[in-house]
Parts: sequence; C-alpha cells; structure tokens
Amino acid sequence: MDLNSASTVVLQVLTQATSQDTAVLKPAEEQLKQWETQPGFYSVLLNIFTNHSLDVNVRWLAVLYFKNGIDRYWRRTTPHALSEEEKSTLRAGLITNFNEPVNQIATQISVLIAKVARVDCPRQWPELIPTLVEAVKVQDDLQQHRALLTFYHVMKTLASKRLATDRKLFYDLTSSIYSFACSLWNHHTDTFLQQIWRGDEAAAANSLERTLLSLKVLRKLTVHGFVEPHCNAEVMGFLHAVFERLKQFLECSRIVRAESICRDRLEKTIILFTKVLLDFLDQHPCSFTALIQRSLEFSVSYAFTEAGEGVVFEQFIIQCMNLIKMIVKNYAYKPSKNIEDSSPETLEAHNIKAAFFTFPTLMEICKRLVTHYFLLTKEELAMWEEDPESFTVEETGGDSWKYSLRPCMEVLFIDIFHEYNQTLTPVLLEMVHSLQGSTNVENTSAILIKDAVYNAVGLAAYELFDSVDFDQWFKNQLLAELQVSHDRYKPIRRRVIWLIGQWIPVKFQSDLRPILYEAICNLLQDRDLVVRIETATTLKLTVDDFEFRTDQFLPYLESMFTLLFQLLQEVTQCDTKMHVLHVLSCVIERVNMQIRPYVGCLVQYLPQLWKQSEEHNMLRCAILTTLIHLVRGLGADSQNLYPFLLPVIQLSTDVSQPPHVYLLEDGLQLWLVTLENSPYLTPELLRIFKNMSALLELSSENLKNCFKIINAYIFLSSSEFLEMYAADLCRSFCELLKDITIEGQVQVLKVVENVLKVNPVLGPQMFQPLLPSVFKGIMEGERYPVVMSTYLGIMGRVLLQNARFFSLLLSQMACELGQESDQILGNMIEMWVDRMDNITQPERRKLSALALLSLLPSLNSVIQDKFCGIINISVEGLNDVMTEDPETGTYKDCMLMFHFEEPRATEVEEPPTEQDKRRKNLALRDPVHAVSLQQFVYEKLKAQQELLGEQGFHALMETVDTEIVAQLQEFLQGF
Repeated sequence: MDLNSASTVVLQVLTQATSQDTAVLKPAEEQLKQWETQPGFYSVLLNIFTNHSLDVNVRWLAVLYFKNGIDRYWRRTTPHALSEEEKSTLRAGLITNFNEPVNQIATQISVLIAKVARVDCPRQWPELIPTLVEAVKVQDDLQQHRALLTFYHVMKTLASKRLATDRKLFYDLTSSIYSFACSLWNHHTDTFLQQIWRGDEAAAANSLERTLLSLKVLRKLTVHGFVEPHCNAEVMGFLHAVFERLKQFLECSRIVRAESICRDRLEKTIILFTKVLLDFLDQHPCSFTALIQRSLEFSVSYAFTEAGEGVVFEQFIIQCMNLIKMIVKNYAYKPSKNIEDSSPETLEAHNIKAAFFTFPTLMEICKRLVTHYFLLTKEELAMWEEDPESFTVEETGGDSWKYSLRPCMEVLFIDIFHEYNQTLTPVLLEMVHSLQGSTNVENTSAILIKDAVYNAVGLAAYELFDSVDFDQWFKNQLLAELQVSHDRYKPIRRRVIWLIGQWIPVKFQSDLRPILYEAICNLLQDRDLVVRIETATTLKLTVDDFEFRTDQFLPYLESMFTLLFQLLQEVTQCDTKMHVLHVLSCVIERVNMQIRPYVGCLVQYLPQLWKQSEEHNMLRCAILTTLIHLVRGLGADSQNLYPFLLPVIQLSTDVSQPPHVYLLEDGLQLWLVTLENSPYLTPELLRIFKNMSALLELSSENLKNCFKIINAYIFLSSSEFLEMYAADLCRSFCELLKDITIEGQVQVLKVVENVLKVNPVLGPQMFQPLLPSVFKGIMEGERYPVVMSTYLGIMGRVLLQNARFFSLLLSQMACELGQESDQILGNMIEMWVDRMDNITQPERRKLSALALLSLLPSLNSVIQDKFCGIINISVEGLNDVMTEDPETGTYKDCMLMFHFEEPRATEVEEPPTEQDKRRKNLALRDPVHAVSLQQFVYEKLKAQQELLGEQGFHALMETVDTEIVAQLQEFLQGF
C-alpha cells in the first residue's frame, strides 16, 4: 500500500464514516472493515491521527480503528497478524513526539500505546520506558503532560499482568524507575503547593494535574511492583510521606474555594492518596503493619474528632472509615486461638490494634458514629418528603460501603461492634436506657437521636442477643411507640418497625407474633408512604422466618393482602413495585392455598402492570415470580388465569424475542408450575410448546427445566402431545445426544422412559429412531452405570409392555449387525444379568425382573440357556421388594399400590398438585406397582414347567445355584 495515495483514499473514507447520513456511513464502515487486514493500513491511520491539521472527528475515528486493530491483529498468533516490519515502524511512530493538542485523542493514544506495551514491552520495545522517562523531564508543558499521561497508562497496563514471568519483569522495571517516579511526584507536588499558596490558580491547576498523574504511576508501582515492599526503605518512605502530603492537601482545601478550577482535582488527589493506602493494605497486609498506628491515628482524627472540621468532605470520610474497617477486620491481623500458632507479624499487628483501640477511643468512635453519622441528614429528610420512594430504595449490599456514606458507616459500626462487642455493648445499652419512653414530638433533634440509636441496636442485633430482652422491650416500649401517630414521629415509627424486622430472625417470641401482625396491619394504613413501605419489608422478614406459623397469620391475611395490594397500586417507581411484589409473593408462598379467596384484585391488576412494565424487564421478572407463587396457591383454579398467563409464558420463553434474556429462567419456572397445576391440556397450552425446539438448541443451564416441562406435558396428555410433537422431539433428542454431558444424556433418556411408561403402545413407535442406540449401548456394555441403568429401564419397558415391538426391534438390530436374532437376544440378556448392579432404583430393579421373566415360558434354546441368569435377577428383585409380615410369616410385595387415596396435606407438607395426582394414577397402572413380583415369578415358572414337563423343568432348575433356589422356594411358599 503506497502511503501517500493510500492516505488520500483512507482519509476520504474516514470522513464519510463520520457522516450522520447512513447511506454514506454504512458503505464507509464496510470499506474500513475490509481494510482492517490489509498491510500498511495501520501506518496510514497513524499518519492521519498524528496530523493535527485534519478534522478532529476524522482523527478520533482513526485512533479508534487503530486501537481496535491492536486488540485484533497485534499478537503474532492471530489470523491476519501485522508483520514485524510494520509493527516496528508503528512502535517508533507512536513515541516520536508527545504533542497531541486534543485531550480526548491524547488519552486514546496513551491507551493504545499501553495496549502495544502489554504485548511488546520490554522485549520487543525496550526503548519505550527510557523514551517516556526522558519525555516527562522536558520543559514544554504540553509534551510533559502527554508523556506523563502515557507513562501512567503504560504502568497501569503492565501492573495488571498476572503471569509469573510478567510479574518478574514488572518487579525489575519498578526497581529501575521507582526513585525517578518518587522524585517526579515530589517535584510536581512541591510546585503545586508553592503555586497554590501564592494564589496562582492557573499554574497550580497544571501542576496539580501532573501531581495526580505522577501519583497514579506511584500507586501502581508501589502496590504491584514489589514482593516484600516493607523491605524497601524508599517504598516505606513514600507511604509515610503520603500522610504528610495528605495533611498539606487537606489544609489547602481550606483556601481552595468550591468554585475554584482546582477544587475538583484537589479532592481527586486527596482521595487518590487514600486509595494508595487502601490498595497497599489490601495487597500487602503484612507490609502494612508498620503503617497501622499512623493510619488509625490519621483516620480517627479526621473522621471522629474536631481535627476534620472545615477540611473533610464526604468521599474522604468514606475512605477514612474504609481504612479503619479494613484494619479492624483484616484476617492477617487476627491471631489464632492458640497464640503459639500465630506469626510474629500477626501478633505485632494485633498488639498495635489493641493498644490503639482503648475503651475511651472505642467509646468515642461508637458514640460519634451513632449520634453524629447515623443521624438522618437534612438532605435525607427533604428526600423523604419530596420523593419517598427513592428514599426507601436504600443503597445497600454488594460493595456500596466502598462508595456511599450511609452503608459505609453502618458496615464500620457492625465490624467494630463485632470485634469489640464486650467493650461496646454497655456503651450502646446506656444510650438505649437514656431514651426510655416516648419522645416529645416537638423535639426534632431528640427524635433523630432515638432513630440513630435504634438503628445501632438493629445493626448489632446478633451481638446483643444475650444482652437485650427484646420481647420485654417490644411489649413495654416499642409497641407504644408504633401507636404514636403524630406526623413528626414518623421517623420513629419507621425505625421501630425496621428494628423489629432486624430482631425477628435473632430473638422474637412466637406468642408475640399476633400482636406484631396487628401492629403491621395498622402501620400499613399509616399516612406516611415511607412507613408503609418499611412495614411491608418487615412483614416479608416475619413471614419468611423459620418460626412462621400459618395458623397465627390467617386471621390477618385478608386485611394484610388487601393493604399490600393497595400499596402496590399506589407506588409508582419500578424498584418499589418490585419490592412490594416480592412481599406479596412471599405471603402467597407461605399461606399457599389459603390465599385463594383474596387474590381476585391482584389477578385483575397484574395484566395492567405487565403492560405498563414493557420497558422494565426486572419488574417483569418480579411479576413472573409472583405468578409462580400465585399459580401454586390457586392450584387447578389457575386455569382462570390462562388468558393472561399463557401469552406471558409465550413471550418469556421465545428466544427470538429480546426480553427472553431477562425473563427466560422465571418464564420456564412459570411454564412448569402452570403445567403441574393444570387439570387438563388446553389447545393454547399445547401451542406454547412450539417454543421448545429452539430452547433445546440453546443447550443452556435451563435444559433441566426444559426436560421437566416436557415430562409435565407427557403426564398431562401424552396422546395429544406426542401426536403433535413427538417427531420434533425425537429429532431434537437425537441432536442433543451427540454432544451432551452424561447428566444430560440421562435427562433425555428419562423423558423417553416416561413416554414408554405413559404410552407403552405408541411410545416405542414414536421414539423408534432413538431405540437402536439404546440397544447398542446395552450390548456394548455402556461404561457409565447411571446411563446403563437408564438404558435397561427403557428396554425393560419395551420388553415387558410391548413385546411385539421388542421383537421387531430385535429383528432390526439383527439385520443391522448381521447376526441372528437369538444370538443378539442371548448377548443382551447376558449383559443385563452382568450389569444388574448398575441399577440402584428399586423400581427399575423390579422392572428388570418382570421384563426378563416376561420372556417365559419359552422353548427357545437361547432363553433356556439364560434361564439361570433370569432366575438370579428375579430372586434379586424379590429380595429388593418383598417384606415379611411378622404376624403371619408370609411375604408381600411392598411396591404394590391397591387404591388411589389422596393424602391430606399437613402444615408442613404442600398439598398435592394436579401432576402429583396424575403420577399417582399412572403408578396404579404401572406393572411395577400393579403386578406382584412374587405372583409373576410363580406363574411364569409354572407355565415353563407345564411347557417342558416335570423332567425338562427339573433339568432347567438344576442350572440354578442351590442357594438361589432355596431363597426362591422361601419367597414362593404358600403358592
């Protein structure tokens, strides 16, 4: 590619690719895609984006294409990889000068240099680091900044490599440039401080940017560039200097006003200092031991004393609290129960912590957390009034404590209280005792203090288990506080009901639950929305608790459900609706069928909510979960929901529809539950099955649920279902069995086994293409026992319940294998007898005995030759299923079912679903449960005896082991 002529062409196409007109844009993108693999293309791009006279948008696009090309074609092993000559030219061109005037493009160039460095530095690109080190020393402001920006991105990328050889290279690199990086950072930091104290804000802003970048470089080198950083005096010197610099920068924040151009970057730099300490503690806890004392003194001073007043800001407080939390909770600083087993470093760290966290210090931290940080702020109270739903969606869980103040301080409180609970329990209890009785509604500050103290008691519930008689407190004080209906008292009503929710799983007397349900009913009618939402949350925790009793709850069910439904209608935000739906789902799940009289309103509302939530897939997931519990609760009556329910299932499980990504898992569960509770198959329910073939092709983690759904259709109406879908299913199964795990194979085969169980006449014909592979599997002695067991289960069904088809299959196999039918039959019986131990399920073991006995009576010499094996299996089966009646001394088959009796559901057991009833009915028709093995053995042996005569039969019995014969006679006594 001639560079000059090519540049003109590429420049023209890049210009077209920046167009807003799709007719121009699309062909240009296609052309650029074709050029991606052309030699010389990236050299042209380099020329374009380093030419500052060209349009910025074109240069930006050129950088992006170059960056994407590095990802795809830079490594030697990739298809269409760039040649070594071109790469060498590109590397040299990238670091020729650092004078990009546009910030965004400069950042992209730095990132793409780092991407190349990840692959090539230092072996193929040894000159990169020396070039960067020289470039950051130049006097030109722009060049210095761009070089420093690149230096940072290169260090960030190299530090992220994790292979041992790469780590070693980075250690070597760090040791060679660490001193320079420290001096560079010190120089820019000193320059900034001098300029800011002089009041030269413009110059200070430039220096601060360089301070920030050089500190970012040092952070990567310090945290990732040393195996044992505490052994390096320069590293520890830098870390100690961080505390001094932090104090200087915090003092600066007094004079840098909020509107100053430096303010935002100054706060970023202060936070970056704390990130250096936090990262170092996370990666090198033992090396951090020397810094524990100073870190705790610094953090506690600024977060919990007057020292921080006027200089600290929210994000800095969060970082200080996280530093204390990580030191308190660090497992490297906790000695073993047996002190002798602890390392000297651990003991040293533990001792430093113990010396620091004295009773006065802990008391001050605890009191300040509760009475200062836990207080609801003006902003939060304003939000409560203006946007109550957003107020209730608290940012908790996951890593929110790292970034948000309220989760951060609550997690710190929990960790400190857990670590020093013996010291802090009396402190907290004293606060509680000072707040006995209801608080004056006019005293806002007293109300907020009580809210904060109750918050602390809820957070520390597990630690206070032995110290607080919560039941007495609930009866004597908390209940009365819930009844204070004044508007200003709503923070306490909300906090008390939240507090009860925290204590429910810890310690709450079962007899008090009806009183609590009464209180919840009242609070669900509270004038304040936040109180109602918090009450719904506590209701969920109460209902979801291990000690929940339905009988206590039922008197309140109707009013609770009505009030929750009203709340669901009233709230408007997606997250709040999801939350209330989860509470409703939980209630429906726990009371099950008892919900039936009360769900009419919800059933009518859900279609409307589903329609409104078209853009909110997570809300739709919540609706699906509610429907799952609703269908279970309604049982057969759920058919009334089908006009809404079936289109929902159809959409959720259609892989051609985009929402399936979010809805599929819950949609399949709803489909399954709907089938399990359906009294009969409707045409619409049958039609939905068209979604299944695409789902089976996905072969995802949802495959198990797909098989359960197929089984449910088979049990529901095998004839109709198989007539319509058997051919498709058989094709899908044949494809699946080619590439599926052992567990997956078994799931497929179990479906086939169920088809044969439900429909022994038509089933074998419909799944005929699958049966030869099952037959071969038995003949070849399938090595996986669980698969072999399923093979024998399938073949047992065919042999026992459709002998004519078995005969045809035997002829087909004989033809395929070029052997006599009798020879194949003999080999199969021999393998069956040999692998009987693979079958562990008693039902299948009995089925095997019945199936092989069904070959008798017979004059066939092969069957007579295998007679001994057949009797062995029969006696094994008898041993499995026969139980002796201690009174009469006779044996009976324990697997026989004589009549269908619907069991009564107890409190613990769920009532039987429609599918449970179908399975029970099927079992009554199943030979395994309908035929006495003892009787069957007797009849078959008698028929064989009549066929052969006394002498012939005696000779046949002679082939059986005498011990087996003795057992057989014992089982058959009385016949």
